[in-house]
Amino acid sequence: MHVLIAGGGVGGLTLALSLRERGIGCTVLEAAEQVRELGVGINTLPHAIAELAALGLLPALDAAAVRTRELRYLNRFGQEIWREARGEYAGHPAPQFSIHRGRLHGVLWRAVEERVGLVRTGARVEGFTQDDAGVTVTLADGTPLRGDVLVGADGIHSRVRAILHPADGGIRWNGIQMWRGAVDWPAFEGGDCMVVAGDMSEKLVLYPIGAGAAPGTRLTNWVVCVRQGDATQPPPRREDWSRRGSLTELLPHAQRFAMPMIDVEALVRATPEFFEYPMCDRDPLPFWTVGRVTLLGDAAHPMYPVGSNGASQAVLDARCLAALLAGGDAAAALAAYEAERLPKTAEIVRSNRRGGPERIVDVVSERAPNGFARIEDVIAREELAAIAGGYARITR
Repeated sequence: MHVLIAGGGVGGLTLALSLRERGIGCTVLEAAEQVRELGVGINTLPHAIAELAALGLLPALDAAAVRTRELRYLNRFGQEIWREARGEYAGHPAPQFSIHRGRLHGVLWRAVEERVGLVRTGARVEGFTQDDAGVTVTLADGTPLRGDVLVGADGIHSRVRAILHPADGGIRWNGIQMWRGAVDWPAFEGGDCMVVAGDMSEKLVLYPIGAGAAPGTRLTNWVVCVRQGDATQPPPRREDWSRRGSLTELLPHAQRFAMPMIDVEALVRATPEFFEYPMCDRDPLPFWTVGRVTLLGDAAHPMYPVGSNGASQAVLDARCLAALLAGGDAAAALAAYEAERLPKTAEIVRSNRRGGPERIVDVVSERAPNGFARIEDVIAREELAAIAGGYARITR
């Protein structure tokens, strides 16, 4: 069996490594001419890290990332709403990693180059046909390639998804604009703590994603989210998905957060370059698979970046699909993969639209917009635990 993988992102590369582990041939088709370590911070959850550890990647990830010890939810005044241990600190067999997306991608890419070898850059999938014996892919330059299976792991703007679902409703913006950056900064709260503050109208996320250039510092990822519209509007500046952010536009929002552990305005001002993105997803699909062609990761289930599940679910997709393909019957494996993964990821997409676990800060903001003396006067601990725990159960 030979699998053609459209897309060399986290999901596509994890699939390539997982197929190689099982003795299945594959070719990764990456549209970019040159692979660079781009992006800002992401979190990868223990259930996904356990799968990457099974591929022998834990030492490389440890060298590039931070093992997240604790997550804290605060209001915009810095008052604590909820805190919980994360990763192995919460009893999981694997850590939660906070990591620069580009460094995670680099770890996976180098492993694929070493173990798989068959990686083609500048290879954008334009179309495909299939028959009972296999799939023929046509690249943008007209080159045909033949394989037994095609997996569309080509991201939120997936060409494979567009072919399988020509009437798909397209990208949905929820009205929230995000500014994201990373900069060396003095370590706060032990250098391994993640903070979510505010609410879904104006939210701040902070976490370290790697060692800093000087002792006592961390490469610190920050995100400021601001509601600027609603779901009836198209994404702003869609033609430029990751444009550089404007300090003048961002500062009034950053200044509204008073965090006890960090000066948010100073952090933002010290960041030499940051970017803005609309917070977008797509509606869950009725199916991913047609014959020998299926979808994976953001091509299948792009979700709002709450709850730290985008990359993690792509890893779970890849591991599930590779294990099923090892059975030898391609069509049956793809059908079983869809039956296993589509309902789970669709539920996460819908939950993220409601705020996921970060709904904790929304609820408190609604009930106590000007802060509180005691969190217990605003919301019961049992209600907070139910919000956080309920989301954790659907994402495993």
